[in-house]
Amino acid sequence: MHFKLRRKVLAISLAAMLAGVATSVSAAGLQAVTDQGLAPTDQSVTVSLVLRLRHEAELENYVRQTATPGSANFQKFLTTAQFAERYGATDAQIAKVQGYLSQHGLQGELLDSHLVISVRGTIGQFSQLFGTPVHNYVSRKTGQRFHRPARPLVMPVGLGDNVILASGLSNEWHYVPHHTSKLPVTNLRLANPPTTLSAQAGAAATGNPTATGVPGQYTVGDVANLYNINPLYRRGITGKGSTLAIVTLATFDPSDAEDYWTAIGLDTKPNRITQVHVDGGGGTNGADETTLDVQQAGGLAPQANIIVYDAPNAGSGFVDAFARAVSDNRADSISASWGLGEIFNFAALNVDGARNTDTTDVGDLRAYHQIFLEAAAQGQSMFAASGDSGAYDTVRALGTGDGPGEFSAPLTVDAPASDPYITAAGGTTVPVKFVNSSGQVVLSIDQESVWGWDYLLPFVPSRDYVFSVGGGGGVSVYWRQPMYQLFTSGMERSEKNQELTYNDPATGPYTYLKLPGNFKGRNLPDISLNADPETGYLLVFQGGLYSSGGTSFVAPQLNGITALLRQSTGHRIGLWNPHMYLLQNLFGYGKWSAFNRISAGDNWFYAGNGRYNPGAGIGTLDVANFDTFLRVGF
Repeated sequence: MHFKLRRKVLAISLAAMLAGVATSVSAAGLQAVTDQGLAPTDQSVTVSLVLRLRHEAELENYVRQTATPGSANFQKFLTTAQFAERYGATDAQIAKVQGYLSQHGLQGELLDSHLVISVRGTIGQFSQLFGTPVHNYVSRKTGQRFHRPARPLVMPVGLGDNVILASGLSNEWHYVPHHTSKLPVTNLRLANPPTTLSAQAGAAATGNPTATGVPGQYTVGDVANLYNINPLYRRGITGKGSTLAIVTLATFDPSDAEDYWTAIGLDTKPNRITQVHVDGGGGTNGADETTLDVQQAGGLAPQANIIVYDAPNAGSGFVDAFARAVSDNRADSISASWGLGEIFNFAALNVDGARNTDTTDVGDLRAYHQIFLEAAAQGQSMFAASGDSGAYDTVRALGTGDGPGEFSAPLTVDAPASDPYITAAGGTTVPVKFVNSSGQVVLSIDQESVWGWDYLLPFVPSRDYVFSVGGGGGVSVYWRQPMYQLFTSGMERSEKNQELTYNDPATGPYTYLKLPGNFKGRNLPDISLNADPETGYLLVFQGGLYSSGGTSFVAPQLNGITALLRQSTGHRIGLWNPHMYLLQNLFGYGKWSAFNRISAGDNWFYAGNGRYNPGAGIGTLDVANFDTFLRVGF
């Protein structure tokens, strides 16, 4: 296999480069590696068995009812025990799985949801159980050392009826954080650059005392100004009594969050952060991602409790972190800012001999779907960043897609944001003016627009510097369009003639995967907020002050907003999506709308057109109006 990253690292966040994840490959099958032989068979690993959900169609209908005004089950959310009894694996099914494990000298720990069994054992035991050796590998591109199965797992007959996924036999890095730094090669400057960081300086003009009013140096106070959150603060709504969770793949230092809140003059609840280390916890690669998630979510809801579920960026870590956060059911809302191209889950990229049209075997996607369904039934609002590679989600991992030795760049979306039971958080660019070295205005964005860095093309040496940086969005080629999107104007179908192809200099093009065209799939994102690094945010990390952006900021911001709505309404909100699309379909845009229309910009393919579009979704949020609708029963 071949891998080459031609994309300029200048467009990748400083923090991500320091973390060493910017050039990691998402699809294991596409990374050029050196096989170093068998991994030690006595090495201990944790494998998660995701159990098959019962009555899935019934559960989907129940979730729909919890979000339907007038339904007998409107806002009647389940406890974890109720979910397990109705929809989780039965005691008999669990006993069968546990018994089979016991025959192989293994014991498993069952989550309260009855959806996941975590099994600790040796590589040798699992190799025997799943019929494949596990080898050590070294990435030729990154130098990363890891182990993974040398062949596809074979699910034993004793598990197959009740287990949909076995994950954890690989410790290869998988997911990337969705944040991005400003581009340093444009020679553009803000028309009115600040000299120092002073939250108070912008307070009089902007309405929130923690705001700066400076694009690229925004704080949570600026988010409140941009999206009409201040009316909630004036009512004393601060997230008190709410609990929000961050699901992440890296650990962090809570003092960075405290320093950020202190620096902007924000009064926060003391000792409110709890860290839960899943599967031993995450490493330090990507710690800046976790840091910004906590700063943003906790900054918008300064009196909310915060639980950080961190897991390794390998194996079953992401699945396990989500499963634990949802099964614990302590958090009213949950966000994640890591992702993986949806198509990287398909068998054609991961299973030897799979057809290149196989988009049915999707690995972790089914596991996430079950967990997100549970969250929706329990009233837990879920948010995921839609990605920072515009309409071409593979570009961040595989490059720009032109020339020999390159992968093509098909129109793709990010996962887990593509799942219909999570709210996909997209990105915009807010109004800003830039000047050249002579002080002349050379670039002016006059209205909030879909985020796409094609507007920087006149100021960079080549297209490679900026393609395809922008708000992630498009059409899923696995998940069908959910009911809540069926009556919304602007929905797209997947484009025809989209393929993931490698242009081998020696042998010519080789197609790994052909994507279905004209597929009536789930459209994303659902909702957007400012995410462009050029109009982005301040981040305190390891004591330093940085400027960054990306949809990684939007997902935790929506998480924090949910904590405010939880306090304001007096109950959990649940899955946002049915509420949002219903409000959009009934009331559209206008002074009292919950949404702001996006009519400009593009994410390199999908353009803002004044209605729903896969660049910015429904648009951006008017939080005070959204809160009003929720409080009167929508």
